[in-house]
Amino acid sequence: DGFGRRFWQGSHDHRGTAEDPGRVVTLIESPGERCDGKAFLVSADVFEHLDHREKNGYVRHELTIHTDTGDVAGVTYVAPHDNEAFLGAAPLPEMVEQIRRCYGESGPNDEYVLELARALRGLGVDDPHVFEIEAALGLSS
Repeated sequence: DGFGRRFWQGSHDHRGTAEDPGRVVTLIESPGERCDGKAFLVSADVFEHLDHREKNGYVRHELTIHTDTGDVAGVTYVAPHDNEAFLGAAPLPEMVEQIRRCYGESGPNDEYVLELARALRGLGVDDPHVFEIEAALGLSS
């Protein structure tokens, strides 16, 4: 509760380059919003891999996860506003153009949008921000 997904974090490695960073999601504090998704139970040794994968400005953030069977303590990764890769909000056409042109080690930035939108739909999650960007890119999931 109190967070929303936003394409406000720069990706200098996975979905863009240092010279032309892609846009990936982070959680932004947003009173009244709720960020639905999927939680995974992982062992402590998995965090070494996750910390490396999320190295481009993300930090671990502890939170309460609300599940169908009750609340549990959890961890997610959030890119704080003061990290060097944070891009922040931008007009939709500007974000779309950036996402359309960027490509990184993990592939094209628009593929990231498409796969995220597909995953959210598969979970029955409505995320207007993600779906607005997907539609503006002319992608179909």
